[in-house]
Amino acid sequence: MEIKEIVEKNELVKKISEKKEIVWINNKQVKYSEYEKNLPITDEQIKEAEDRLIRFAPFIKKAFPETEITNGIIESPLEPIFNMQKELEKKYNTKIPGKLYLKMDSHLPVAGSIKARGGVYEVLKHAEDLAIAAGMLSKNDDYSILTEEKFKKFFSGYKVQVGSTGNLGLSIGITSAALGFEVIVHMSADAKQWKKDMLRSKGVKVIEYADDYGKAVEEGRKNSDADPKSYFVDDEKSLNLFLGYTIAALRLKKQFDEKGIVIDEEHPLIVYIPCGVGGAPGGVAYGLKRIFKDNVYVFFIEPTLAPCMVLGLATGLHEKISIRDVGIYGITHADGLAVARPSGLVSELMDSLLSGEFTLDDYKLYDYLRCLNQTENKKIEPSSCAAFEGPVELLKNLESKEYIEKRIGKNIENSYQICWATGGRMVPKEDMDKFLTTYLK
Repeated sequence: MEIKEIVEKNELVKKISEKKEIVWINNKQVKYSEYEKNLPITDEQIKEAEDRLIRFAPFIKKAFPETEITNGIIESPLEPIFNMQKELEKKYNTKIPGKLYLKMDSHLPVAGSIKARGGVYEVLKHAEDLAIAAGMLSKNDDYSILTEEKFKKFFSGYKVQVGSTGNLGLSIGITSAALGFEVIVHMSADAKQWKKDMLRSKGVKVIEYADDYGKAVEEGRKNSDADPKSYFVDDEKSLNLFLGYTIAALRLKKQFDEKGIVIDEEHPLIVYIPCGVGGAPGGVAYGLKRIFKDNVYVFFIEPTLAPCMVLGLATGLHEKISIRDVGIYGITHADGLAVARPSGLVSELMDSLLSGEFTLDDYKLYDYLRCLNQTENKKIEPSSCAAFEGPVELLKNLESKEYIEKRIGKNIENSYQICWATGGRMVPKEDMDKFLTTYLK
């Protein structure tokens, strides 16, 4: 079927093409017992990824002193936002049952965004592979030795490259530069200037494009493929990036245990994650399902001006359809979500796992940011604020309300709802001040 025909015949796709806010409930979602039969990633792989991060903790602690308090483990707080919960109910005339929390990956050490999970992990794995192959490192070593000059000299003979709208570039650039790699970050037109400036201050080469994220990735991949000593971090296809993100679920479970929170059928977990190409939210969602199974419900949130994942999932075309095919060009204030085509790897993994998606208009990003700042004295970047659309719309929208009534029922009153903040700690004060005074519509 031609894309034009899909748009004409599919009412949801028609609304997406008109840049209208939509709610999409995934009718392909299956029970976890059915889903796990065909999982391409094993518990052993996730455990191996966690073990690798533990091995690298001494290096991270030494290279990034801000992680001393967590002994080199890169993790973010889980904070209750009950004041905001009440204000959202009042302001948007909605009901948000249970307890609302903010998972502050916006404040992760090293890169100040969720990309510090996957990006840092992939660079560390690559460094470990190279050093072990060269006979310079053993898995039994104290990895703090990686800060020594001989390792920096060794890694300086290799390149790491990535295409990014900003946050992934920061995590890859900062980590790679700390190890000694030559780093090239290919950045799309919508990347913030302060992110480019920060990377350059770390000795990273930044190549700018007048085009979107897809072009930056395409050129970065081509540039890297031409150099046998270059390694490309591929946000669209990387299993290692994905594995780094899955670890978030193990860490969240530990935080729940510390707070005495139990997730079960009577106390379900509902998670809302802003989505761009899909790697970070997909990895987190996948990890959560592995641990909490049918007791967790994950929704992605995208801007109406860059709804690539919901378009791929709703049509079943995954990465074979772009928002440009339906007349949308990804020019959004949610710069970290400004992606035209979803990851094929992730969209297919989400096909029978994800609960659904919400899209929102750009002006709400700033409204939610002001609400968070006024009620909880917390600041995150506008892209991250997309997550708040989930709890606001969950029982307000007929389709999502029916889904919750059918799947969760009265247990929604005992739920734990988490908005996943994906970035913001490193935003310069002058930029954040502008965000807090930006009014659209």
